[in-house]
Amino acid sequence: MTFPFTQDSLVRDIVNEFPKSSDIFKRNRIDFCCGGNTPLANAVASNGVNMEVLLTELKDLYEKNEGNGPTDMEVWMDSDSQTIINHVIERYHCPLEEELTLLSPYVTKVAKVHGDGHPELLKVYELFYELKKELLEHTKKEEEISFPLILKLEAGEIENREEALSQIAQLEKEHDHAGEILRELREITSDFVPPVDACGTYRLVYKRLEMLEGETFMHVHLENNILFPRYI
Repeated sequence: MTFPFTQDSLVRDIVNEFPKSSDIFKRNRIDFCCGGNTPLANAVASNGVNMEVLLTELKDLYEKNEGNGPTDMEVWMDSDSQTIINHVIERYHCPLEEELTLLSPYVTKVAKVHGDGHPELLKVYELFYELKKELLEHTKKEEEISFPLILKLEAGEIENREEALSQIAQLEKEHDHAGEILRELREITSDFVPPVDACGTYRLVYKRLEMLEGETFMHVHLENNILFPRYI
């Protein structure tokens, strides 16, 4: 099969068709969830990435995975909205609330113990708790207000279509804000690489923050680039 992507392909379309590309995009700080509706060329230019090298990486990985059957994202693109929403709540919302709760004391401890010698940890503390508040409020609103409105829109049971569309637009803005916080966290932690003198808890925090970033990106990608476009 011929490699189907070019510099004019939208980032979100590449990830929808070839989800493993998300690993390459994350490594190159290319936003495929909130900023996914942009041509690859634009995303590359704004991040100072070499287009030729990136396309070669994508092509090599694509050829290695060719013929492996339908991907998760392809399955979700063919799923109804109720199924996607149920999956988002069970796979992302519930584990997210648990992880944010469990990670909080570690972030606090590391900032308190090592903040004097590593002042960037004070910024990590600040950004993490901003992200925690944002995500918990966001997921609660989705479950209680936005998702029910979307399902009513799907079923044709809503008179004010603009209300549902306004909800979707607001969710996308909140996704953008969360994405910006994650970008700041990645920058301030030098791509989540701890210093050589970091203790075990310090390293644990960075590792789990990076995992949180990955989960959030896939969560937002599923909503922004598969669920929401059905109604916009």
